Amino acid sequence: MIITCNCGEKKFTLPDNSIPAAGRMVQCGFCGLKWKQFPVGDVEKTQSIARPKKVVSRPQPVQQKIQKPKKIKRNAPKKPREISLYSPEYLAKKHGIKISNTQPEKKISKQEKVKVSFGFYNSLIVFIFFVIALSRILYFSQGFIVSNIPASEYYLNYFFESIRNIFEIWKNLITNY
Repeated sequence: MIITCNCGEKKFTLPDNSIPAAGRMVQCGFCGLKWKQFPVGDVEKTQSIARPKKVVSRPQPVQQKIQKPKKIKRNAPKKPREISLYSPEYLAKKHGIKISNTQPEKKISKQEKVKVSFGFYNSLIVFIFFVIALSRILYFSQGFIVSNIPASEYYLNYFFESIRNIFEIWKNLITNY
C-alpha cells in the first residue's frame, strides 16, 4: 500500500495489513504532519447521521472523589545466590555450556609470584629528590660554570630567582591558611 502525505511532498510504502479498516493515525517523516489514514481502496461512503436534538437536563450534584490510600509494596530482601552466574557448574546446568580447561596449570615459583611495583608516589618522591639535587649542584657549582661559560650567568640567575619565587609562594600559602 502506498500512502501520500497531505503536504504532497512524500509517498510512503506500508504493508497492506498495517492499516485497519477503522483507520490509524500516521505521521509524515518528512514534514511531521499527522493524519488519520484509512486503507486505500477500501474507503466506503459513510451514511450521514442527522444531528441529535439538544436535550436540556438538570445539572447533577458534584460528588467529591474519595482518595484511596496507596498500598505500600513491601519488598522482601533478596537472597544471595548460592552459585555464581559465571561458574562452570551454573553455565552447564542452566545453559548447557560445558567449559573445560584446555591449558594445564603451570606451577608458579615464589619468585614469580612477587611483583614489585615502584608506584606513583615513590616515583614522585624520587623525581623531587633529583630536582632538588640538581638545583643544589647547580647552585654550588655556579661560579665554576659561569667562569667556563659566561653566557650561562643570565640563565642561572633566572633559574634561581624562579626557585626563590616558588618557595615564597608556598611559604605565604602555608602561613596564611
